[in-house]
Amino acid sequence: MNRLEEHQFQVTGMSCQGCVGRMRRAIQEHDAEAQVEGDPGSGTLSVASCLGADELAALLSQAGYPTEASATDEQIASDSAATPQAPAEAPSPREAPSASLHEEPSASLQEEPSASLQEEPSAPSQRLAIQGMTCAGCVASVQKALAATSGVERAEVNFASHTARVLGDVDAEALVQAVESVGYGAEPIVDLRQAERQRAERNQREYRRKLKGSLASLALAVPLMVMMLIHHPEPTGLARLGWGLVGLATLAVLAFPGRAFFVGAWKALRHHQANMDTLIALGTGTAWLYSMAVVVAAPWLPQAARGLYFEASSMIIGLVLLGKALELRAQGRTSDALHRLLDLQSQSARVVREDGELDLPIDEVRQGDLIRVRPGERLPVDGEVVEGNSHIDESMLSGEPAPVARGPGDEVSAGTVNGRGSLVFRATRVGADTRLGRITEQVANAQGSKPPIGNLADRVSAVFVPSVMIIAVLTALAWYHFGPEPRVIHMLVTATTVLIIACPCALGLATPLSTMIGVGKAAEHGVLIRSGEALQTASRLTTLVVDKTGTLTEGRPRLTDCRWFVDETSASDDRTRLLGLVAAIEARSEHPLAEALGRFAHDHGQAHAPDDADTNPSDESGGGTASATSFANSTIEAFESLTGRGVRARDAEGRRLAIGNAAMMQEEGIELADHDLEGWQAQARTLVYLSLDGVLAAGFAIEDPLREDSRDAVARLQADGLKVVMLTGDNAATARAIGEEVGIDEVHAELSPEDKHAEIERLQAEGEVVGMVGDGINDAPALARADVGFAIGQGTDVAIESAGVTLMRSSLHGVAAAIEISQATLANIRQNLWGALGYNALCIPIAAGLLYPLTGTLLSPMIAGAAMSASSITVVANANRLRLKRLRPRNARASHPDTPPSQEVLS
Repeated sequence: MNRLEEHQFQVTGMSCQGCVGRMRRAIQEHDAEAQVEGDPGSGTLSVASCLGADELAALLSQAGYPTEASATDEQIASDSAATPQAPAEAPSPREAPSASLHEEPSASLQEEPSASLQEEPSAPSQRLAIQGMTCAGCVASVQKALAATSGVERAEVNFASHTARVLGDVDAEALVQAVESVGYGAEPIVDLRQAERQRAERNQREYRRKLKGSLASLALAVPLMVMMLIHHPEPTGLARLGWGLVGLATLAVLAFPGRAFFVGAWKALRHHQANMDTLIALGTGTAWLYSMAVVVAAPWLPQAARGLYFEASSMIIGLVLLGKALELRAQGRTSDALHRLLDLQSQSARVVREDGELDLPIDEVRQGDLIRVRPGERLPVDGEVVEGNSHIDESMLSGEPAPVARGPGDEVSAGTVNGRGSLVFRATRVGADTRLGRITEQVANAQGSKPPIGNLADRVSAVFVPSVMIIAVLTALAWYHFGPEPRVIHMLVTATTVLIIACPCALGLATPLSTMIGVGKAAEHGVLIRSGEALQTASRLTTLVVDKTGTLTEGRPRLTDCRWFVDETSASDDRTRLLGLVAAIEARSEHPLAEALGRFAHDHGQAHAPDDADTNPSDESGGGTASATSFANSTIEAFESLTGRGVRARDAEGRRLAIGNAAMMQEEGIELADHDLEGWQAQARTLVYLSLDGVLAAGFAIEDPLREDSRDAVARLQADGLKVVMLTGDNAATARAIGEEVGIDEVHAELSPEDKHAEIERLQAEGEVVGMVGDGINDAPALARADVGFAIGQGTDVAIESAGVTLMRSSLHGVAAAIEISQATLANIRQNLWGALGYNALCIPIAAGLLYPLTGTLLSPMIAGAAMSASSITVVANANRLRLKRLRPRNARASHPDTPPSQEVLS
């Protein structure tokens, strides 16, 4: 018999059940019998262990989870050979997973980490703005430099937004130095709103600069090109002087509008790297140098070697700059969803002080401050109302158009809009800690993340530019040794064209642009995708597993019927006392079914039950009033919660009470077939039983109404090609009735959390890619096992921090929207990648002269420059097609191609 001490710690770094699992393993390495349970939402960790509080705190700190304080320890006797007892209290109603009364998550299963939760490492993250990146090769260089910095766990660089996100305990200055060491600029992003504003301003300045440079270059190149088409140049006599002036004008184009390409190429060369700037600088520089050499030495060169390519250098610079300008303009809307979220955040708050009210910048608001919001104003931070009543428009979070009444004691969220009343509320979460702040951060992180398919572009871009340079050299050698006369001209044209046409810009934009737009479009539909990996996996789902309570149903059960089996001679008194005991037992739990049963017991326990055996709880008519004393004095002892079955306890007289499902009654030795309650199950109601000393005392029917849109949502998911499977802890008859009503493909009932986990494993073993939809933390084992976890509901803290996909609205339509958007996004990424790779695979051989034997002509470097710019613009335009993606209509059973899409908008 081991003596365990119970400790409670406040752990600020705990963000999800993966953190709880890591802390559990750290403790169980030193105490294998320790029981560890955590609530990431409140940051509370409960530990039952033979180790002392100081020793536990040290172990947690070593695991990366320092504690703030320890609660008073409580001695608990526990036999090491016995089955560990589930926690006394279940999670909140929003977090309860199924219809099994008092169902608790499996501790052993919660330990298992899974990529499906997409949880981030516990290390802090930093975001940097990167300057100077021009292609996918630059991204690879910056990412490699950041990843090599001491303390960095992972680095992700986004070419589309020119940002980097770094995970790890590392100083920001070290990251900046690492980026600068490879020839690029960087600065830490402290305020996301300010960084987005600066990026937009920088892009606008860059757009104007590139456009002006393009116009200046083309102003020289176009007349030259027209003249060259009319008259072949002869750099002899006085014409040499004129062409020398043209060469100087072209040099001015290279030195001013094209300066950035040569500066970038020089930086890359200094760091033993090559990028897009290297290719353009080599191509245009070589063409200009050769042309100037021809002007200077024309009298001594053969006629065939007197070709001039000044117009090519100027035209290439002009076309590339024009392509870059159009690319920047097209990219401007890739972060629209993020901008709208940032616009919801107030810039200031009206803080109530003893000497009056002050308008303070939002950064100066602190927890505990009293804040006043006037009618029509947007709430600046999260808080709790202390004075006033009003109606709050929370549609940006909940999707519900009707304003919600809020008064003293109610919670309010930043970004929501106050109605006609005036409110004073106390700030509970400020800045990035608000619910809106966490959502904004998640959208920003997801837009900057990279789906696994993007690794293909990374691998190609790492060797792309050096490979192109080698191909250009080999092409030049081949034409010089084996080509027809004039060999030098052919060699120059082919080598230059290969360098120009093979720009890797399109390859670098292929993945991040589509990801940013896809994640933003999902956010507009109330779907928060945590990472690129979740985005990609969701597109491949073949089976969707759903819970019943709170997912298909509303999650607000109510007791509809009860039947008593107590001795009729003392029915009234026994029922009153039993209801008092039921109320006392269910006060220990916040499970939705327990809440419904406890509410009924409390409301009806102080009135005599009617004489009939069947009672309708909604019928308030009933004779007499029972002794309030017997109800109020109902006390229980030895409370015990049994996972997936129910609860046991003893009253003051030592009688054994059990409340639970049929499995618990079977354990009590009660034969339910003799009591004829199956009729309630046929009506899709959940049965809960009460026994006293092994004798059935009562049966209760609890109904959880079906969501209005569940049928249409399931039909929509099936129309998307998914098999929908229900896994529930409720009884089989009720589950089948719900399944038939909704149209579920498969129904599995009376399952514990372990059973759900095993069923998902079985589906995966059969080759299915499985998504799991749950409404809270009790679904953690199944969510962890699934390939993608969908947390349904209004975004509890734990769900936002741990789920692969979080749905801001309590509807399965959000799951369908997430899957449809992910499928469209991945299809768009594939189109971009194949387009970019296919473009280079086709154009490089043509640029090298593959078609010369058939056509007798070579591809002009000017055409190569235009084609290179066109490839990037094509990728950007294709990515922007995602904005026009029409989702399947909500009523999938009556869908029509012309039916307009759903118009849910987060903002």
